[in-house]
Amino acid sequence: MLDYFGIFSRGGALLWTLQFTALRHNPIEALNALIRTCLLEERSGDSVFTFAPKAGAHQALKWTFHNGLGLIFVAAYQKSLSVLYVDELLQRVKNDFAAVYDSHTYEYKNFTGHFNQLLRECEAKADEAKKGSMTMRSSVQPRSAGNKGGKNGSTGVSSKASKGAAASSGADGENDGDDDEPGSNTDGRAGDTCSDEPDLSSSDGNNSGGEKAFDVSKLKGGPPRGARGRGAPAPKAASKKEETAPKKKVMRNWNSLKNEEPSKLDFSDMNGHGVDHGEASDGDKAAPFTAGVSRMDVEEEVVEEVEIDEEELAREAAKSASASAPKKSSGLLGSFMSSLAMRVVGKGALTSEDLAPALADMKRKLMERNVAEEIAQNICDSVGRSLEGQKLSSFTGVSAFVRRAFEDALAGILNKRQVDILLDIRKAQARGKPYVIVFCGVNGVGKSTNLAKIAYWLGQHNIKVTIAACDTFRAGAVEQLKTHCARLQVPLYERGYEKDPAKVAFEAVKQAERDGRHVVLVDTAGRMQDNEPLMRALSNLINVNQPDLVLFVGEALVGNDAVDQLVKFNRALYDLAPTTSTTKHVIDGIVLTKFDTIDDKVGAAVSMVYSSGAPIMFVGCGQTYVDLKKLNVKSVVNSLLK
Repeated sequence: MLDYFGIFSRGGALLWTLQFTALRHNPIEALNALIRTCLLEERSGDSVFTFAPKAGAHQALKWTFHNGLGLIFVAAYQKSLSVLYVDELLQRVKNDFAAVYDSHTYEYKNFTGHFNQLLRECEAKADEAKKGSMTMRSSVQPRSAGNKGGKNGSTGVSSKASKGAAASSGADGENDGDDDEPGSNTDGRAGDTCSDEPDLSSSDGNNSGGEKAFDVSKLKGGPPRGARGRGAPAPKAASKKEETAPKKKVMRNWNSLKNEEPSKLDFSDMNGHGVDHGEASDGDKAAPFTAGVSRMDVEEEVVEEVEIDEEELAREAAKSASASAPKKSSGLLGSFMSSLAMRVVGKGALTSEDLAPALADMKRKLMERNVAEEIAQNICDSVGRSLEGQKLSSFTGVSAFVRRAFEDALAGILNKRQVDILLDIRKAQARGKPYVIVFCGVNGVGKSTNLAKIAYWLGQHNIKVTIAACDTFRAGAVEQLKTHCARLQVPLYERGYEKDPAKVAFEAVKQAERDGRHVVLVDTAGRMQDNEPLMRALSNLINVNQPDLVLFVGEALVGNDAVDQLVKFNRALYDLAPTTSTTKHVIDGIVLTKFDTIDDKVGAAVSMVYSSGAPIMFVGCGQTYVDLKKLNVKSVVNSLLK
């Protein structure tokens, strides 16, 4: 049973709505959530959107477009119900409402009676189909039950019938609310479905196919250890290594430097490039370290947009279309005239067949630029769905038309809500509380280095920073932060190793509050997204300290793994949070590192933003403190589509 049905325009005007049941929330809230989460973020290729109201049961929303008129039709029902006629109802309402639609009219009260008639017809048709499937099952099941041996093939007939019934129900995009059924899509998002998880129940540790254990005797260098006799000669490879062994480093004799001045014994003041660390000597306060202006405050030159050769794009589209379409009897002249007519006077409405070659080319470009395959497919489906039915303007090729749509779609994905950190820090400073930022991510992505870059950038804005060393797991993590803090003249709060990171962060925040510091940057240990103990420790740190901002640090080099990392980090932070917690904190922003090493393969930015919904707030682009900048969306879009 439906909860309500609504029709609104792309401009946001609500044209017609009908509510069937009393709800504990306003239906407009669900429509706004659908617009924010799916339509504006190019997720319209999804079949179902799940809305979780503050009070009441979750709702499933299905929708369809009429791109020629710019209308959106939405049907909402309880997520736990299986409503099989929604797709057919949406299609019939779209066709009938288009016949009475007028762009200057905003009230359609007379459409209610016609809608109720369509609803009754769809419900009756669905009931008949359900009764027919039940009759067919009852006629097949006794035969399969009586022949369990499977000699006469009746069991195979029953399994095929059940699979066909499951496929017919899955075609409607519905689910029966059973979360344990593998393949039930209950969330409506491509990255959050239960069916995307690998099935681990079948991996019981037994090697099928008679796989043998690893044979040590196949290692290079001869027989295994112990097989060679005492008198056997050593292998020749060892002698070659001894001959080409490098010279050993000469150790410094510290005993000969006893009478030297302490300043001459400090060999750490040079980092190999002649840059002083800036530490204070003899108790005197050293001059503040400066490496120049951070690139965060430098306006980056906008790369000029590459001019689109519409003739070339149209020619490529014509080639791909002619290769896939059968040859017509009209010959070369007829093909030329039809192509010319389409270019000069435009086409009535674009179909999926017209868009298929251009969408396939765009998907290939996105995947070549390191966009995850699943996300590239979702974006192409969303753009294609929004372009179907639109009219092609005169002197415009399909490829050029599709490219412009992709430019708008990718810019909309990357231009997420931005967090003004400096403004939020000033607000926290007015409240007398330090602004807490937690950095998390997998191993080796550059969390500590980019934390130091952000500390340097904040210091240039006269913001007092404290760094908390909460990576109590990796050897050398505290010493690395000590070096950064010595250079940046920033206090470091640390309690050594093998301590509780949540407690260390809590004490660091209290100490910063007593000292009047403005910002606390919390460094955490790197962890893989599948390591549950470490993910539980990170969730505990965030829930205990309730930071103002949680930043995920990820490499720009990753492709498909970016989706897995962000989805599992978000899921772990949400699922492992204490049940008593009122607010479950997930990732708020992204720090994209090693951006200077990828050339035009910038697709990881799209993958991370699309899969998490969090904006890219910082981009690491070098090895010095000033190499931190904002994301240039126009440059990224041009790199993706060139």
